[in-house]
Amino acid sequence: MGEKTEALVAPTISVGMAQHHMAFTGSMTLRPSTLIAVMRDWVASLARHGFRRFYFINGHGGNVATAQAAFSEIYADTSLAPAGNGPELKCRLRNWWQADGFASLSRELYGSAEGSHATPSEVSVTYFGYPEAIKHVAMTPKIAPNGPIYDAEDYRRRFPDGRIGSDPSQANAEAGARIVGAAVKAVIGEFATFAAS
Repeated sequence: MGEKTEALVAPTISVGMAQHHMAFTGSMTLRPSTLIAVMRDWVASLARHGFRRFYFINGHGGNVATAQAAFSEIYADTSLAPAGNGPELKCRLRNWWQADGFASLSRELYGSAEGSHATPSEVSVTYFGYPEAIKHVAMTPKIAPNGPIYDAEDYRRRFPDGRIGSDPSQANAEAGARIVGAAVKAVIGEFATFAAS
């Protein structure tokens, strides 16, 4: 994406806010305050070098509220600075699964089995990127239950295999290629508009 948009692509923040997954052995999480601090420091560091537009592509629903809170903290830093508002600085969060065209593609590929966690689209994207990871595992029930997310132990009781409303057995690498292509096209278009704003 960096080459097509002539944008600097920063390193990935590979561990996010996932406290609700901590009942699954091996999971890692950042506290919301830690993720906010990381995002604030990244933006402040790059803003010092003249960057003014920060477009975060998100891959985990647990990060959404925290990222929005981080943006509020970033804007407060500039608004409350002794010299008043600093140079115009804007942040935007784009969840890849909410890119234009994704909902209709997901309905076409998976119908009502998309769900909201461990989804066939997420697994298809993984299969596209890592075809050697393809596995076929029987799941019961075929489509997982839906429900709220609270703490880690409650999540594990409600969703023992991690799925929420999904049937990832429908995943395949070919669908992953279509999803990635659609998401990249939408994100590039949106980023160009945002960067020019």
